[in-house]
Amino acid sequence: MSSWFKRIKQGISTTTSEKKEAPDGLWHKCPNCKKTTTVKDLSEHYYVCDKCNYHNRINSAEYFEIIFDENQFEELFPNIYPTDFLGFKDLKPYADRLKDAQKKSGLKDAMTVGTGKVLGNDLVVACMDFNFIGGSMGSVVGEKIARSIDYCIANRKPLMIISKSGGARMMESAFSLMQMAKTSAKLTQLADAQLPYISLMTDPTTGGVTASYAMLGDLNVAEPGALIGFAGPRIIKETIKKDLPEGFQSAEFLLEHGFLDFIIDRKELKTKLATVLSLFKK
Repeated sequence: MSSWFKRIKQGISTTTSEKKEAPDGLWHKCPNCKKTTTVKDLSEHYYVCDKCNYHNRINSAEYFEIIFDENQFEELFPNIYPTDFLGFKDLKPYADRLKDAQKKSGLKDAMTVGTGKVLGNDLVVACMDFNFIGGSMGSVVGEKIARSIDYCIANRKPLMIISKSGGARMMESAFSLMQMAKTSAKLTQLADAQLPYISLMTDPTTGGVTASYAMLGDLNVAEPGALIGFAGPRIIKETIKKDLPEGFQSAEFLLEHGFLDFIIDRKELKTKLATVLSLFKK
């Protein structure tokens, strides 16, 4: 009589038809330590691994829920849409890429702006969304930052920008690169109005975003382990023909070398923001 299972060197064999997949959106495996947990538990821990403290990437909706009191906020400038100024086409037209990104993400572009209270303190938050064409900086991102600064000046409110980006949106060419100068100039107006600007850099913050508004904060802060830099490590290594230091371009490396004021754990983000805003008031 044959046995009901067949043992081979690699272990017990299971046919593909018998394998079961976990339902989408139920389980999450940490990219760093590989611990598996439920998405519900992960969200309750601010999307931070409770074993290794790995900060998973999140978008504006999750940041607003974490930051604003009782998740109450007003979205600003919701009806600004990107335009294909150049009729750009690579593997497919840029106009089609925009439609696909909007359909998949449910967003109009890579920046969402909200205003609300943080433990009773006023704050305007402009947050980038990486799942919209890699959080790339196009004309809409620059325009929303510019209008956010005008709103802050008119209403005497501080500003925080949460950066998460692969850099400039090359499909908009010079229109994208112009946003570096535009946002930097507008931040000068915010400084002249003596209103605070907090720059929070998350994983990843790269390219033209790093070379402009991300590094211009009155306070430059970052999440643990965030990749922050202009060019990628491979490009830098090929350019200087030298091996790069361990942990190069990590938030911890930048803090050690004076580019950041402090690193802030997402679980402490709201309370530390409230403390900083209170100090700025005084």
